[in-house]
Amino acid sequence: MTLLIEKPGPLASVQDLGRHGHRQLGICPGGALDTLALAIANRLVGNATGAAGLELTLGGSVLRFETDTRIALVGDDFGATLDGQPLWPCWSVPVAAGQTLRLASANASVNAGGGKAGLRSWLAVAGGIDVPHVLGSRSTDLKAGFGGHEGRALRKGDRLPLGESALAEAQRARRAFGVRGPDWERDAAADGAIALRVLPGPEFEQFTVASRDQLWGERWRITPQSNRMGSRLASASGAELRRKRGTDMLSSGVIPGTIQVPPSGQPIILMGDAQTTGGYPRIGVVIRADLWKLAQAPLDGSLRLVPVDAATALEAWAAQQRYVAQMAQGLAAAGWPTPA
Repeated sequence: MTLLIEKPGPLASVQDLGRHGHRQLGICPGGALDTLALAIANRLVGNATGAAGLELTLGGSVLRFETDTRIALVGDDFGATLDGQPLWPCWSVPVAAGQTLRLASANASVNAGGGKAGLRSWLAVAGGIDVPHVLGSRSTDLKAGFGGHEGRALRKGDRLPLGESALAEAQRARRAFGVRGPDWERDAAADGAIALRVLPGPEFEQFTVASRDQLWGERWRITPQSNRMGSRLASASGAELRRKRGTDMLSSGVIPGTIQVPPSGQPIILMGDAQTTGGYPRIGVVIRADLWKLAQAPLDGSLRLVPVDAATALEAWAAQQRYVAQMAQGLAAAGWPTPA
């Protein structure tokens, strides 16, 4: 049971929910940059939420299924088709051996709202992508070159093994159905920018009052110098964030979502493949419940950073987990397997 990569698109890779518990060794957690999307996709095909899937960047992918299976694609809308028929995000769809999934490139695809597609989408296949576990995860560590499929981004001609599915034959062949996915537009800023909720960081008070005001008041653009390690931002007005005194700092621990400010004054929001320590001041941290928005946000897209407190951050994460649990309960009530 295999999946053939006929065209991977830019930086396609095998990812699960991450490689946790090794930060003391300098190993980043990695994993799907949008763990919510992967969890939804996995539930839709009867997998456990942590099963390995594919992270597809900027579309442009062509995948051929060499066995009967079931798939779900969650994330940005790249005009996906299965043998020419539209495949909508957050839908669970039966697939016959020999069928081909195509995602248009980001430049060519238009999302359901009429705008350009974003940056990434996540594909789950019934049974999961059955590459070996390395340090407790099937995720690809692209920097270190291990995990996933041969420790690298996918290439044309790669064949990925599929695991045993929890779906019975009748469930695998069941007609397509979908769920309502999360929508960042419900939480967009008044000017249409994507709103990310942020906690003040350990060095927040070291920045000038003007810089702190700019952090919350500026419209930030995601520059093309962004990747799985971090999203580099630039302000629409050219503002630069400055500390009161430019003293040296000892390296300190960082996590995905940490907003570092290098000497350029243009902030960087760290992502899943970022280093485990850093020496730049940490002005803030994007709350965990909002990192999925950043993972999908398009290059040159606009952000607003919104200050919140710890209680709000915890409630937002709890609400996100309730959403996944309620979706799983609904699927279970309809007779769908929901492995732990």
